[in-house]
Amino acid sequence: MKKEIGIIGLGRMGGGLAQNLIDHKWKVVGYNRTEAVTRELEKVGLTGAFSLQELVEKLPKPRVIILMLTADGANDKVLFDKNGLASLLEKGDIVIDGGNSYYKQAIDRGKKLGKNGIKFVDAGISGGPGGARNGACCMVGGDDQIFTYIEPIFKDISIPKGYMHFTGVGAGHFVKMVHNGIEYGMMQSIAEGFEIMNKSPFKLNLIDVAEIYQHGSVVTSRLVGWLQDAFKKYGQELEDVSGSVGFTGEGEWTAATAREFKVPAKIIEESFKFRVASQKKPSFTGKLLTGMRNQFGHHSIEKGKMT
Repeated sequence: MKKEIGIIGLGRMGGGLAQNLIDHKWKVVGYNRTEAVTRELEKVGLTGAFSLQELVEKLPKPRVIILMLTADGANDKVLFDKNGLASLLEKGDIVIDGGNSYYKQAIDRGKKLGKNGIKFVDAGISGGPGGARNGACCMVGGDDQIFTYIEPIFKDISIPKGYMHFTGVGAGHFVKMVHNGIEYGMMQSIAEGFEIMNKSPFKLNLIDVAEIYQHGSVVTSRLVGWLQDAFKKYGQELEDVSGSVGFTGEGEWTAATAREFKVPAKIIEESFKFRVASQKKPSFTGKLLTGMRNQFGHHSIEKGKMT
């Protein structure tokens, strides 16, 4: 394929991805609902588009467009509203959903677009804004032949050995959904352990605890490292960090899918329930979770920010 691609949604993830691709010598045509965001990225090499139609017109056929939108219905609006993307694209064009969408929604979108001959690929992208900008981990679904065609995109935006294809529309988002459910459980365990240490009879420096855990221990992890970064930024007591933890949908979807498949997933389900309950019952464990989320995903440290 030609190294020309469109991106719709230029926020934390989409903007980073655009710059990553530009660094790899791609021509990136970008559209964002807020024009100022597009204008800012034009300064670093983005080819700006200020309507969906303009974006489509600036891309060679077959067009390849990545949606980097939130999982709150924005994808369906952009795709299927009157004068939406589906009405502007042609047979053979390819849409890649790079957001955190529910895998069943991905299957439905693929079927709808397929009626017009438009190809659909779902791609779960992990690593947060830093990963999008500097090298992500990508879990890609869709048809084998289409993946072979668009593979250069994932090779360039991912860290070495950081992408994998799973056959079938929805498979990529399914693997990413479960990844995020596992993430919920891992974060919950780390946060609970650090709250226990915070209430211990010893005057433990939690930055030092996180530091020693990162050198040869079984629990060495990026999550512990991000928690250490949060302590360094906000202080050991995380005073300015909300004890009410934000959440999107993946933990809930994973728990629901486990119930559907009759697979026990108590840790994942309870970690999601904790986040919901934390909206009314904030705690230091909640602060620890919020701190980690802030460091890897640039999520807000304020209460009520479900980003």
